[in-house]
Amino acid sequence: MTQAETDSGEAGEGEEEAGTGLRKIIHVDMDAFFASVEQRDNPELRGKPIAVGGSGERGVVAAASYEARKFGVRSAMPSVTARRLCPDLIFVRHRFDAYKEASRQIRRIFEHYTPHVEPLSLDEAYLDVTDDLLGIGSATRIAELIRQEIKAKTQLTASAGVSYNKFLAKIASDQNKPDGMCVIRPGQGAQFVAGLPVRRFHGVGPKGAEKMAKLGIETGADLAAKDIDFLRQNFGSFADYLYRAARGIDLRPVRAHRIRKSVGGERTFNEDISSGPALRETLRDIIDIVWESIERTKSRGRTVTLKMKFTDFQLITRSRSVPQAVSGKEEFSQLAHHLLEETLPLPMPIRLMGLTLSNLERDEDAEPKREDAQLSLL
Repeated sequence: MTQAETDSGEAGEGEEEAGTGLRKIIHVDMDAFFASVEQRDNPELRGKPIAVGGSGERGVVAAASYEARKFGVRSAMPSVTARRLCPDLIFVRHRFDAYKEASRQIRRIFEHYTPHVEPLSLDEAYLDVTDDLLGIGSATRIAELIRQEIKAKTQLTASAGVSYNKFLAKIASDQNKPDGMCVIRPGQGAQFVAGLPVRRFHGVGPKGAEKMAKLGIETGADLAAKDIDFLRQNFGSFADYLYRAARGIDLRPVRAHRIRKSVGGERTFNEDISSGPALRETLRDIIDIVWESIERTKSRGRTVTLKMKFTDFQLITRSRSVPQAVSGKEEFSQLAHHLLEETLPLPMPIRLMGLTLSNLERDEDAEPKREDAQLSLL
């Protein structure tokens, strides 16, 4: 664990100029969540390389245990490739009910410490503990207690990042995985980011890192050396995010209660995909997760939108609306698959796929939910 104090000290870079007080933010990310639940519930799988997903020729890995990752097995990878990398790989079909139940347990633990919880997916969330419910005062101590309680109550491990903004907390949670913690204290943000490879920045995939390398950008320091005009010329709307991130700046609050405009999610792949079977399998996984969010938030909407980002970062969306609110998961799935089939064959591989339900009907009893949850299938 990287030790530091987040609860005192001078303002972090960019925060003081913005006129905002320092926050205490924790990002909690479960370790190989789906695979870890399977290993917990089946002792015979513990310590073995497993993949959650289909094992057939058209199968795709949705999640991989750390034992499998040592062989290079990653999410969104075709199952045939995964098996070639790891001949002893054990495939397990997903059990979303089990993952949802574990997620609910973890959410209750979060809410014991703060009401300010912004879930990103079943397995990760931001917490603002600036004013925690128990009066503990130290974000570092709260993160330690949360990790201990998660392990005691679910037999699962979590990694945590602690800092004064969301961007840094999320980067920190990945620093000492699995079962680790990293703290970036006020005043350390820009220095910490400067030494990171740009691939560690959220939203920068393999192709993006490759493009940056050609422009002489390999680390956060390299990125910070580029002015905003250069970044906008080469990265368009992504430039403003990159400019701030390279300086450790992020003024976004943790939003536990936000009026929904849509419910959905997206996946960024470790390896670009283009084949019809792999795209369909990936879409089925996204449908399962998004529909769970739709049901949990009691959302009703008329428009389904499919989003895909190509290897060159070009983004396309395809939408279809129906006269009445989507009646159920079967209709939602049919609309999503129709949208995908209309785009095939793709002109080039994609690095991201997303799916949302919008044109929502207001439901005052629905649980508040952020607009688009970032799916994490690990």
